[in-house]
Parts: sequence; C-alpha cells; structure tokens
Amino acid sequence: MADALVIKMVREVRKDLPRCGVPKLMVILKDRFDGHGIKMGRDQLYRLLGERGYLIRYRRRKVYTTDSNHPYRKYPNLIRDLSVLTCAGQLWVSDITYLHLKHGFAYLSIVTDAYSHRIIGYCLHPTLHSDGPINALLMASTSKMQGTLIHHSDRGVQYCCQQYIQTLESFGIRISMTENGDPYENAIAERINGILKTEFLLDRTFPSFAMAHSSVENAVDRYNRIRPHASCDNLTPVRAHEQKGILKKHWRSKGEKKDTVNLQN
Repeated sequence: MADALVIKMVREVRKDLPRCGVPKLMVILKDRFDGHGIKMGRDQLYRLLGERGYLIRYRRRKVYTTDSNHPYRKYPNLIRDLSVLTCAGQLWVSDITYLHLKHGFAYLSIVTDAYSHRIIGYCLHPTLHSDGPINALLMASTSKMQGTLIHHSDRGVQYCCQQYIQTLESFGIRISMTENGDPYENAIAERINGILKTEFLLDRTFPSFAMAHSSVENAVDRYNRIRPHASCDNLTPVRAHEQKGILKKHWRSKGEKKDTVNLQN
C-alpha cells in the first residue's frame, strides 16, 4: 500500500518535473512522506522506482557552440579570486546551448545568478549570432546587481564581441572569462544547461522554433519556481534568490567536507 502511494506521489511531482531524479524526489517528498508516516530512504526509493520502471535514463549529445578563434580581447578568469557568495547579484554566469529542431537547431542563451542558481535572463535565437546572448543579458539587467558584480562566460565570440562587452560595461559589470576549454571553469552554467535538457525535456526534437520557444519559457519558469538545489541549501532558485548569507551545499566532491560552499558547481 505504501509503495503504491509513493509511486503516486512521484508521478504527481513529475507532472511539473518530468525527469526529477531520486535525490531531488527525496527533498520534495520529505514532508509528504512524514505526513503519511512513510519511512523510505534514498536506496529504497531507487529500488522501488527501478522495479516499477520509473528510473530516469539520460541521453548525451553534443553540439559545439563556442568559437574562441577570433580577434577580440579575451578577459582573465576573476572567479578564482572569489571565496564565497553571500547574496544574489554578485556573480552571473552565462552560456549558450543548442536545441534540436526538426530542421536544424535553435540556440538558447542563459544568464544565471551563481548564488541562487536562478535563471535571470534567457533568449532562444535561430542563430549563434550575438543577438541571443545580448537579449538574455538585457533581461538579466532587471535583476539584482551588487556593486562588485562579475559576469563570467567562456571565450566565445558572442561574449567577446564589441557589442556584448559594451553592454556589460554600460551596467558597470566586471568581466571574467574561462581560460581554457575545461567545462569546470564555467560549471554552474554548464550544469543549468544539463538540468533544462535532461529534467525539463529540452533535449527532444521540436517540430518548430515556436514550439521550442514555448517549451523554453515553460521550463525556465518551472525550474526557477519548483526545482530545489542541493548547492543552495535545498531551496528553489526563486527562494534562494531572496536569501542572505552563505547557502549550505548538501553534497560534496571527493575530499570535501559536507555542507561547504563551492563556487564551481
């Protein structure tokens, strides 16, 4: 009986978070489990979902969106000098990812606040021209900014071109860029791309640009409002964005102590 109720709860969560995995399900369902007197750990939930065919399988496909072979100035990596983030508006991270269309691709530019992991600017564009990233940046400019705000990106031509740099400078934003092709140098932005694709179904093939655009708007809204982040004290991005002080990280890399802060992920 309890197993059937758990499966029902999982299905309800996945109406809004269609590929929500076990760690996030444990966070989201904790209060509901307690309310029904259900004692179920993570391994038990893994086993139950595996037996019932509810475990998520991810696909991996790659299209390169970064062209760093250009004559524009490339800026140094400033985030290595940051120790911790204590509020929103201190560090923005930007990246471009692709969406599959029936005929070709569309390109999604995203600006994320690194403190809250909230997507504060985005734009889906039919080309890799700088218009997409600039529009995403202009949307982000209505969000919180601290006086020492840093914008971090890769060294792609879209982020190094004169119009994008001038837009950043017009807002008084400091400019930081990765120094090599290692995704870890822009790990938060890369992670957000992956979440939107694997958990919010943006990795499927869309019949049209209009359908893709509608799906992006819906995915960003649900991601910001509903999905908790272990890197942000298990808060949703919307809630984390309003916090002050260091947010606990409820995961750890090899060699790290639990509940520490890491700007890289």
